[in-house]
Amino acid sequence: MVKFQLLVGLAFLLLGAACTDDPCPQEHMVLVPAGWFLMGENDGRRSNQPQHRVYLDAYCIQNTEVTAGEFTAYLAAAGRPADVGNHIWLDKRDSLPAIGVLWRDADAYCRWDGLRLPTEAEWEKAARGVDGRRFPWGNSWDPRLANTAESGLEEVLPVGSYPAGVSPYGLLDMAGNAAEWVADYFAFNYYQVSPTHNPIGSTLVLDHGLRGGSYVSPAGQATTYFRDSSHSALPNPRVGFRCAVSVK
Repeated sequence: MVKFQLLVGLAFLLLGAACTDDPCPQEHMVLVPAGWFLMGENDGRRSNQPQHRVYLDAYCIQNTEVTAGEFTAYLAAAGRPADVGNHIWLDKRDSLPAIGVLWRDADAYCRWDGLRLPTEAEWEKAARGVDGRRFPWGNSWDPRLANTAESGLEEVLPVGSYPAGVSPYGLLDMAGNAAEWVADYFAFNYYQVSPTHNPIGSTLVLDHGLRGGSYVSPAGQATTYFRDSSHSALPNPRVGFRCAVSVK
């Protein structure tokens, strides 16, 4: 009997270990472990300065931008009108990023899916890793690894079209293609006052942050640290998003 109980207990332990190996709730999410990373840069726009060390708790983040197909399915499932905010994604192929989505609708999509928009710090760590690299793939610009102004395409491509431009944690399109909403309100001098642990952006209700640059952005705006913002009053065909979730 004792042997049987021990075997049952061991089975439950093994089953529990198997279930917790991947804490991310969805298949196409990657785990970014807790720890320190270098955020910002000491050159370029003053809003990117100074470079500083930031500690983040563990979280999961989607490895591609939310697609037009996924966003259209959400509208149908949530009973929202197909022209909510705008209709930019409606004539696009399902594999393209959902672009032209207002911040509030991107936020609503993530919450509907049991997720949230990533913070600006979470987005940057997922893009650059812990070594302070300037682009997801390293420190040298390579126009073959991202859909930016240098590509001359002037339109978004299906998500994941540049697999060689992958970030250290396995995320795609963190440079170019569609710029991405983050959860934070944007403040130009935020890095001068931001906390060292789990920063969540300015408390002033201003524009929301954008990261990553788009298909019309030059390379200097597609770095891992470049900060931008938008008031999201009107649909922007260059802007998409991806979701994240905290790991308990």
